[in-house]
Amino acid sequence: MQQPSKRARIGSGQIVLLIVLAALLVLTGVWAAYVWNASSDVPMSTHGWIALGLGTFFSLLIGCGLMALMFFSSRSGYDEAASPHLKERSESEDRT
Repeated sequence: MQQPSKRARIGSGQIVLLIVLAALLVLTGVWAAYVWNASSDVPMSTHGWIALGLGTFFSLLIGCGLMALMFFSSRSGYDEAASPHLKERSESEDRT
């Protein structure tokens, strides 16, 4: 005999939030296509393409690096409270 799943059901507020986020995604895609087509006759030089590629690469590199630092920092305990007063307060909140 299977036990019922302990997953929480999606509430009406979450459904509204998902619909709004989906609408924003669709509107962003429509706007991006419009802007892409509106600027299709503007030429970009080789230097512009190189700058676009390097900017994209370094933005992704910095973003991934910061996310990795945040992940490893939280795993190694560096994010714990340094002050004994704050540490005691955190421990008392965990107990309640």
